[in-house]
Amino acid sequence: MDILIGYGGLVLFLIITIVAMERARKPDTDFSSYATAGRSFGPIFGTMAYVNTFLPGTVFISFAGLAALSGIIGYYLMAYALLGVLLMVALSKPVFRWGKKFDLGTQSDLLALRYRSRPVRLVASAIGIIATIPWIVLGLQSLALVFEYLSAGSLVPIMAIVLSVVVIGVRQIWTVRHGMRGIIISDMVQGIFAYLIGTVIAIGLLVMLLTNGHGFSDVPEGFTSLLGPNEEYGPLYAVAITLTGALGTWCWPDIFVRLFTARSSGTIRKTAGLAAPLMLVFTTAVLTVAYLASSDERVAAAPDHVWFIVAGDAGIWVLTLAAIAVVGATLGNVGANIQAVGAQAANDIVGVVRPGSRADTRVAKWAVGITTAVSALIALSTLSSVSGLVGLALISYQGIVQLAPTLLLGIFWKRATAAGAVWGMLVGFTMASVLQALYPVQIPWLGGLTSGLVAMIFNAATLVLISVLRPQSAEEKQRVDDLWALVKAERDPKTESADTALVS
Repeated sequence: MDILIGYGGLVLFLIITIVAMERARKPDTDFSSYATAGRSFGPIFGTMAYVNTFLPGTVFISFAGLAALSGIIGYYLMAYALLGVLLMVALSKPVFRWGKKFDLGTQSDLLALRYRSRPVRLVASAIGIIATIPWIVLGLQSLALVFEYLSAGSLVPIMAIVLSVVVIGVRQIWTVRHGMRGIIISDMVQGIFAYLIGTVIAIGLLVMLLTNGHGFSDVPEGFTSLLGPNEEYGPLYAVAITLTGALGTWCWPDIFVRLFTARSSGTIRKTAGLAAPLMLVFTTAVLTVAYLASSDERVAAAPDHVWFIVAGDAGIWVLTLAAIAVVGATLGNVGANIQAVGAQAANDIVGVVRPGSRADTRVAKWAVGITTAVSALIALSTLSSVSGLVGLALISYQGIVQLAPTLLLGIFWKRATAAGAVWGMLVGFTMASVLQALYPVQIPWLGGLTSGLVAMIFNAATLVLISVLRPQSAEEKQRVDDLWALVKAERDPKTESADTALVS
């Protein structure tokens, strides 16, 4: 009976999501409308779309697991989430205005507009694809754990992974069919279950823990220190992972594209104002559940399973709702990541290497298939892990943050050049890869700084140095000045064709 309730609840949730997408379906007039939903959504939908992409299902698992394993340092998620919202406010005007003026639909489009360079687009996309794989792995693991717990352990790991891939695959059918409009609508439904109902569940679990001998004074020794139990982290480690997370937030193509779906630059700023309190309350509630539950022996033995262990103690109905929250948070993130991999491979790698190629659709499908298969194999090999899965998320951030200097300096600094951006990314990603192999968690002789942050500093320095030594031509300088003039204008611009500005 418990299995019927659990799986029945999941099926009902998926049906509700699909029905909502079908009822809201509107024909797209062109590809731009398909990719950006006609830039028509207001702050409420924008908020849920952003949160559903930014806070994936693994928040309940690997990030909660860090709080259950190491204590207060797990709350770094809350800190970098709020910093990411502040960065959204800063990005709102230039990104939206350039996007609307030149009909941009993706992060790659914006980089092509800003730098007018095929190599920039190629290198950035390659880094994006590589860095995305760990997040897809975490998404598949999140779904697999849901299926495993709702089956009371009767589902073998390989079947749990296969079922996860099937669910994502079926979900992608509607993503392709409805485009960005369907994604935004589904983000709203999924977000209600993941972050609103999920918060209510977390608060209920907090009450249960506090009234059953799991208070703040019962957590293991060292949990209140940012250095972690046994002072395993360096004094700069918490700062490093927080900055890496905050600066890397808008480097993810699937998150960045959400800026192009807003109705106006003011809408984006309102979205930030709504997202901040929602993320603050949600992450605080979930992480505190994990923090308090650390005094439970079962959680201490399997910290990454803390959400399911505690919810299971409250009964099958609560466990089912808790599982649906994980699925709701996962679908928006992993589906968008898989779609981004296909689009980047087709448009930004093959499309740059072989301009005018007609194999783009096939390349996208092959890229999605190969990436999903590789991710599924990695997820299967690590499914038995009961702690430390947040390491996969941290690894991916060490890579993706190498886009930050190219993206952020390109948006906020006029003098950034294409040559500086390309060499900066190559230096940064190479250095991050080497340092990550040598120091998987932190660099002890640098006070706990991470590989990605150190590499990003050299990345940015390379970009600035080359841009200063080899400045823009007069023609390029004038073109960039014209872009900046759009940002300073009193009103958002009207849409024009971007053919003369973009490098396809």
